[in-house]
Amino acid sequence: MARLLTVQQLAEWGWPPTCTASESAGLVVAELAANAVTHGRVRGRCFRLRLVVEAPDTLRVEVADPRGDRRPQPRTTTSPDSDAESGRGLVLVDALATRWGTVPRPPSGKTVWACLPLT
Repeated sequence: MARLLTVQQLAEWGWPPTCTASESAGLVVAELAANAVTHGRVRGRCFRLRLVVEAPDTLRVEVADPRGDRRPQPRTTTSPDSDAESGRGLVLVDALATRWGTVPRPPSGKTVWACLPLT
């Protein structure tokens, strides 16, 4: 749902669903939202999605969740083992985003953000 809402919002802002910017944003949002649900969930609380056009050529995606104690770290390798069932999401985010990271979200959560080119 987060992916569909992202692509729809970008279309309203002038980036069609089939353009590279919308496709990349949809993938990054899907990965960050999946991570928030899988690793950042607390019973009764969900994640928050925020999209901001920071400059004419940069989209900032933010996914906040209530688990500040579980912060993702940039990978030191380019990909997980070929037979691994998970571990590729942040590799994908790293490949599509110009930069990404995490910040605390008081009182106990975190926000994982990624900046994507809109050109």
